[in-house]
Amino acid sequence: MDEFPAIDMAAPLAVRLRPANVLELLGQQHLLQSGAPLMRLIEGEEKHITSVLLYGPPGSGKTTLAKMIAHSDSRVFVELSAVSSGVAQVREMLIQAEERLLNENKETVLFIDEVHRFSKAQQDALLPGVENRWVTLVAATTENPSFSIISPLLSRSIVLTLRAIPDAEIATLINRAITDIRGLNNEVTISEEALDSLVRLAAGDARRALTYLEAAAGAADGEITTEALSRAVDRVIAKYDRGGDNHYDVASAFIKSIRGSDVDAALHYLARMLESGEDPRFIARRVMISASEDIGLADPGALGLAVAAAQAVAMVGMPEARIILAEAVTYLACAPKSNAAYLAIESALADLRSSKGGAVPPHLRDGNSGALRDSKESAAREKNSYIYPHDLPGAVAGQQYLPDDLVGTEYYHPTSHGYEARVKTALDAIRKMLRGKA
Repeated sequence: MDEFPAIDMAAPLAVRLRPANVLELLGQQHLLQSGAPLMRLIEGEEKHITSVLLYGPPGSGKTTLAKMIAHSDSRVFVELSAVSSGVAQVREMLIQAEERLLNENKETVLFIDEVHRFSKAQQDALLPGVENRWVTLVAATTENPSFSIISPLLSRSIVLTLRAIPDAEIATLINRAITDIRGLNNEVTISEEALDSLVRLAAGDARRALTYLEAAAGAADGEITTEALSRAVDRVIAKYDRGGDNHYDVASAFIKSIRGSDVDAALHYLARMLESGEDPRFIARRVMISASEDIGLADPGALGLAVAAAQAVAMVGMPEARIILAEAVTYLACAPKSNAAYLAIESALADLRSSKGGAVPPHLRDGNSGALRDSKESAAREKNSYIYPHDLPGAVAGQQYLPDDLVGTEYYHPTSHGYEARVKTALDAIRKMLRGKA
């Protein structure tokens, strides 16, 4: 296979070092054996596969593989954005691909990155092109295709799972970038400590490794040290902010505004994330977490609404998903707040991590287990037999449930906010009954 065209040395390092052939591709050897479907596509031998789904983490080579498939056999490479392309753009592109095939006998490879962001309607629009072989669809996703891709499209595709690039191969890539004429051409060196740090920061993402390396090289005086790397990474993270604000800062402000019951601020940060191209499903996940962590039993309906919103967002996609998210965010921001359930589980986990919590009381154990039947504990179980709560008025039995060393411990402390005020009254009475004080 021929190599890609000449590299523009003004392009980012990650673009200049994009593998020119399969020999330079790192971490995906399991897909590159001779005769494998991917290799047959790259070598132009496979004419029957009409759709390929590349599933893997960021920076694992999905875009590179798509371009290798397109470059083989002089296919035309067309790329659509799952963020900005609507149904109309998809249909227009398919018309062009059909005309290209009929008039020029040229195949089109359609690459769609982050295809999981396409709504069902947008994915449906792709089907005619795939079924009629107007395009070879190569779609990349970081989310499990079984959950994010519609069944008709999934059934017509082969799914190739890419892996995060191992640390040793990330180190190889960094050293290659420093020496390669397409890269830094030996203009800098890197200390062992900085190399180790950069490998850890990359976390299996080749693009991130090269982005950080390029920034560090620009700040280094001949040698990239850990100090130069740290300064450079801070600048890159600040720059990588989709629309001028740090990605995580805006997400944090969004959640804190919901928690603080400022509906206007929450909607502002929601709009900011949507406008900058944030995945609406990321936002929906944060909303579900907020419903449990910050509202809890003060309004038990909040979690159900948040889950319904997340499901609707996944089904509908943008731009209509913004309306669904706005409804959920408005509800949560205006709802009464309680973090009592969150604090309760954190307190229970803290006790376990402090080695508190002994054996399960005998009368609560499974009486059918061989360990209990065949041990002397069976006598203790008879003596301290389990009381069936439903046999008692109020269905609360005053018996020991916690292990001996935790008797009397209270993890959950309900607030007096919203519905949880009713829970607090009921729980006070229940705890007295459990301790035989009612």
